[in-house]
Amino acid sequence: MRVAVLLLLGVVEARGPCFFNRTQEHCVCYNLSQKSIGSLIQCLAASVVEFWGGELERYTAQPITDLEDAPGVLGSLIIKKIVFGDLLVPEVLLAQVLRFFSYTHVEELVFKSCVFQGRGNWAGMAGQGLPILSLQFHNVTSAPLLGREEEFSSLGTWLETLQELAVTESHVTSLPCGIGRLFKALHSLDLAGNSLGDESLLPTFCQGAFPQLQVLSLQHNELTSYPGVCQSLKLLPELQHLDLSQNKLLADPSSSSSSCQWPETLRIFNLSAVGLDEVLRPLPPHLEVLDLSRNHLRAVDISLSFLRKLFLSQNLLEAAPSLGNCPRLDTLHLENNSIAELPWEEVKLLGVLQEVALDGNPYSCSCSGAGGLQALAATGHLGQGWPQDYRCHLPPGYQGWQVKDVPVSGLQCHSVAVIVPITVVLILLGLAGA
Repeated sequence: MRVAVLLLLGVVEARGPCFFNRTQEHCVCYNLSQKSIGSLIQCLAASVVEFWGGELERYTAQPITDLEDAPGVLGSLIIKKIVFGDLLVPEVLLAQVLRFFSYTHVEELVFKSCVFQGRGNWAGMAGQGLPILSLQFHNVTSAPLLGREEEFSSLGTWLETLQELAVTESHVTSLPCGIGRLFKALHSLDLAGNSLGDESLLPTFCQGAFPQLQVLSLQHNELTSYPGVCQSLKLLPELQHLDLSQNKLLADPSSSSSSCQWPETLRIFNLSAVGLDEVLRPLPPHLEVLDLSRNHLRAVDISLSFLRKLFLSQNLLEAAPSLGNCPRLDTLHLENNSIAELPWEEVKLLGVLQEVALDGNPYSCSCSGAGGLQALAATGHLGQGWPQDYRCHLPPGYQGWQVKDVPVSGLQCHSVAVIVPITVVLILLGLAGA
């Protein structure tokens, strides 16, 4: 039984001990061996355990059969999360060990910078449930998944209860449709930093795959077709949060703006750093949060009646966008654009929002430049960057000044409002004298 427990906890031949932080209930082991078993014992009081370095290949030929004490020993542990890092993991061994987790309280299993070797026999997991709800793979290498749908179907009883799955920076080019259909309860899928292209997206999100998915990250892949992504994801009936940032998305001029309909449930949409010169259409009609930051936008004209938060930082905007078609907007970020002045009409519109961020723009500290910002700051709705990150770019006499320190008098800034009444009075006095 001791060998089985050691394998479950990732014991490998090497040098270093384990380090236990009792306050955080966190234990980290480096290249642990059976010779340093005394160091491993302290990890039994941890809720998070990490194992880094070594290989498990030497244990592949050693059958694990002494399981009579497993429920009592493993059931007494309080470990909730286990992390394996920098390990060579024979898949056949993983297939043997994984069933031990049914006796534990582990809810989160993470593999970082691991190499999965060979192919395991998963038949022993048929009908086996596990308490693991979150499964993460980061920078891992394994045999291709294509053609292994039937093999992994033995994991169906567990996978259909899994809630979170992350496979990031692992050179994934596609997920077979049949595997996607196993994840019946998955609500969060992170595929960031892979090699997913337009042609692989449609079969990945086929009919019946990921039916409960709410949060999907496709950040930093190889996607280029905005209409293609829309067509590929339209079968996700519960999708609420979509991250397409750091792709190179383009509109398809030959595609009608009404040819694709995003899921009606989509509320949060991240299109930051996708190289946009103009806003892509169609946008999901019920969006509440839209991130268009770090693009090349010079103008923004959108109409989203449910939108509450709009992020436009690090673009090329020279003026704040019109807000008339976004009646519920309460947050607007315009940091690091090319906005020089805020006309008084814009100040009035922005002043009704709950949060406005305008720092890092090259302000011209005229009446509308400095006075407008000072008036907006008086509403108390400018973000944390005020006043230190609001500085004058022009005129030369005020360059580098904080906008709040620029002297602006009401007479100077509202000269027209003052001069017109005075002129009228003088004219009336002249007529009376005549």
